[in-house]
Amino acid sequence: MTLIIHGHSFHYEMENLCRLFCPQEKILVTENAPEPGEEGLLAYTGLKERPDGSSLLTVRLSCGDSTKNSAALLPAGMPAEEQKRRMAVALWELLAERFGFRPGWGILTGVRPVKLFGRIAAERGTGAAVDCFRDKLLVSAEKAELARETWKNEEKILKCSRPDGFSLYLSIPFCPTRCSYCSFVSSSVEKTFRLIPKYVELLCEEIRRTAEIARNLGLRAQTVYFGGGTPTALSADQLTALISAVRENFDLSACREFTVEAGRPDTVTPEKLAAMKLGGVTRISINPQTLNDEVLKVIGRKHTSAQTLSAFALAREHGFGNINMDLIAGLPEDTPDSFRNTLEGVLRLSPESITVHTLALKRAARLNREGEPGNAEAAAQMLAFADEALLGAGYLPYYLYRQSRMVGNLENTGWAKPGYENLYNVFIMEECQSVLACGAGAVTKLRDPGSERIERVFNFKYPYEYIGRYEEILSRKEQVSEFYGKTGR
Repeated sequence: MTLIIHGHSFHYEMENLCRLFCPQEKILVTENAPEPGEEGLLAYTGLKERPDGSSLLTVRLSCGDSTKNSAALLPAGMPAEEQKRRMAVALWELLAERFGFRPGWGILTGVRPVKLFGRIAAERGTGAAVDCFRDKLLVSAEKAELARETWKNEEKILKCSRPDGFSLYLSIPFCPTRCSYCSFVSSSVEKTFRLIPKYVELLCEEIRRTAEIARNLGLRAQTVYFGGGTPTALSADQLTALISAVRENFDLSACREFTVEAGRPDTVTPEKLAAMKLGGVTRISINPQTLNDEVLKVIGRKHTSAQTLSAFALAREHGFGNINMDLIAGLPEDTPDSFRNTLEGVLRLSPESITVHTLALKRAARLNREGEPGNAEAAAQMLAFADEALLGAGYLPYYLYRQSRMVGNLENTGWAKPGYENLYNVFIMEECQSVLACGAGAVTKLRDPGSERIERVFNFKYPYEYIGRYEEILSRKEQVSEFYGKTGR
């Protein structure tokens, strides 16, 4: 597909809109007209200022002998944001007509639609935010209501964030195997086993150094989150070492939750559960993604649905009363009926929270390289069923985000029983406090408590880089103190 940009700077937004409808196609963005006779879909977006200060907005969609046009005269002085919205609406409408598909989130392509909803609601009220989503941004009634309900629940959680609070994130970039949909920087244990002992040793030292900086700045951890990868790919002793390093070095008197992703059921053992429970972990995730064994094989998971059920029961036996389970809608070979069976099976377990993801076709994922397009219609049916079933079972949506190249331009939604919402997820999604992050691929996100200014400090991505350039990582930690020094803290 070719996208022509003429007389405006909205190329990023227009390209993302084109990608909603052509997720598997390469989109060529250019200011030049194509050569005569060039095949394929052509989208032209133009803005031409007239002598009286008004502007002519033109959007055209062509393929072969078929051409559809949309044009409007914009008054002088119209803000650029409104010009961009008008152009996006015109392009979206032509694409929707062409493909017979009206994405539920309308022209929204950003990661955080609920944050936008909250901003509008704070300025003009919740009703106005719903109207804006539906009328101005072309969001469907169902998605606008989901945004409203999620914002209502998020708003309560955001009030828990303290000015001196932060979240601590530890990256464990190791997995038993690599899933076909995964693009995260994670390494299979078989290939990187020799690196793990040194990685854990250095990570403990980075934890100590980060805690020292936090103490000097008077910052207090409100949430702790071990993510990955699969943290439970480590041994029980290695988990104990990391958990102990956190507890011994950070002031956790204000900590509201301590989460460890025990994502792969086949990595959950009595010894690891005991280590986590003894270390004060309050919340874990056991993530089946699906309870269809055939789908598990296709996506490269080496466990079975029976192992998921066994791991969940084992966690309950060890006293874990706050368990999350992740599911993915739109997996290859999965169907709406199969997804329904999975969700009903998970609901019978009655975990405290369930996160329903939509498959995202990331560039680096094997699934994308193999040309798996994803079934947008099936994924939409799965999410519609999930929304209805989870609400009916007493779960409420409490955070929501989206990713690029997501099948059907859909969403990921966290659902929880009241009182079991994961604060960390909301804090990072709404960017209301700093996240101090340790480990390979971890990104420290610093938020000025007096404004919305955000700065990031990046660790090296791969475990071998983390080990080989460790002193550079420690030196980058000084940027945390420098940032807070500018805020007057």
